[in-house]
Amino acid sequence: MKEKQSFWRKVLNAVRRNIVAGLLFLLPIAITYLVLRFLFNTIDGVIYPAIQQILMYFDPRLARNLPHGAGIVILLIVVYFVGLLGSNILGKWVGKFIQRLFLRMPIVGMIYSTAKQLIESFSGEGTTGFKRVVMIEYPRTNCWAIGFLTNLANDENGKQMALVYIPTTPTPNSGWLAVVPIEDVYDTDLSVQEAMRMVLSGGTVAPQELKKRLAFPTGIDKIENQ
Repeated sequence: MKEKQSFWRKVLNAVRRNIVAGLLFLLPIAITYLVLRFLFNTIDGVIYPAIQQILMYFDPRLARNLPHGAGIVILLIVVYFVGLLGSNILGKWVGKFIQRLFLRMPIVGMIYSTAKQLIESFSGEGTTGFKRVVMIEYPRTNCWAIGFLTNLANDENGKQMALVYIPTTPTPNSGWLAVVPIEDVYDTDLSVQEAMRMVLSGGTVAPQELKKRLAFPTGIDKIENQ
């Protein structure tokens, strides 16, 4: 009797183990698909009707037969040519003119400026982006928090301070800003993308040999000499 129970227990454990392994394999694929489908439907749902309305003036038959997904394709083409235009001198001048126009508008300028800085921060582009991945002691001694160096400033006594954005897990778009003395900030050689993956996964996705890549405490020289 005990042998039968042991046998069935092994079978159930094997079934459970295989089901968990299957879920771990399929869930990321399913989540990726659902997110992409949501983005596709959202973007195409906005652009598709607008394109149909425009085509109705020129060719109603073409407008009625317009396939779904055309909005995504047209959007990608427009984004590509905007990027291509922005890479030359004339395009840069036009881009700066449009930016100045937006910034001068009440309320609109504030929204545009905030959105632009936020996108630059998370993309690592521009002067307002995350400059590098650092660590500070928080919430107690010998307990470290990963953050992003965003800027350097001097206090009223001329002491150099570091502005460090500490993201929360698993939503790095929310967090808090710490103003820390420069000597209390420790540099790492982690890229912004690697640190973001760590934050999003709660640490389950981390570079191998992580300990060798954290600079305690000599890495601060890199920040001071920046």
